[in-house]
Amino acid sequence: MKITITAESTIDLPQELLNKYDIKTMPYSIYLGETLCYDGQISTKEIFDFVDKNKILPQTGAINEFQYTEFFENNLKDCDAIIHFALSSEISSACSNAIKASKKFNNVFVVDTKSLSTGIALLAIKARKMAACGKDAKTIYEQLILDREKLQVSFVIDKLDYLKKGGRCSSIMAFGANLLKIHPQIVVKNGKMVSGKKYLGNFESVIKKYVPDTLKEYGNIDNTIAFVTYTTASEESIEFAKNALKNAGFKEVYNTTAGATISSHCGPNTFGILYLTV
Repeated sequence: MKITITAESTIDLPQELLNKYDIKTMPYSIYLGETLCYDGQISTKEIFDFVDKNKILPQTGAINEFQYTEFFENNLKDCDAIIHFALSSEISSACSNAIKASKKFNNVFVVDTKSLSTGIALLAIKARKMAACGKDAKTIYEQLILDREKLQVSFVIDKLDYLKKGGRCSSIMAFGANLLKIHPQIVVKNGKMVSGKKYLGNFESVIKKYVPDTLKEYGNIDNTIAFVTYTTASEESIEFAKNALKNAGFKEVYNTTAGATISSHCGPNTFGILYLTV
């Protein structure tokens, strides 16, 4: 059985890794004012420059049912089944649109990842490896529905300005956090972004606390693969996190830059480590 693995651009993988794991993606729309762009074709720097200049966030557009239908139809020409990994249904309506489109076919399986960014990638990569071992699409789908509960997806944010602009936290909360130099940890649980630990100090020192804290709290790791994913980050912080993950026993550690959709909601200096537990 030939299985195609698909996802949206919110998987936040560079083309090199999309090619390596043979994952096909479709982009979210990004509106910079009235200018339409597409995730993957616009850099995080362009996003942040737009916000600095205009003092408003870009508008991100979820993929609609018709677009998914076309996408699935085109990809089914070259395979026997599709397993699609969607951004959490608690974050975007795109997942429900993908599910509606999938019902028009008898061989398209949509996984609501209950996750975002490279948390999605962890599931998609595992699906690709299972397909390479000869597992059928339904078996893979059922396994990944279970595995999504084992994701460790978290990150720390330098400032809450973007979350405030996007209505995901109050102005008072953002002002207090910025005034006191509090850097919150955001954890993805049950598909939603919830507040975790709160860190004090400069952002470089925060990362050096957050990474070991997370590895300690979620120490029962699946050591196959881990990601260091960020909107912007210093080389020092990236290397620190990669070394910590390698020392924890991960066989493969990749660093990736979050795409335009995720960056539009989180802002500069958002930094996370993501992996599966057992």
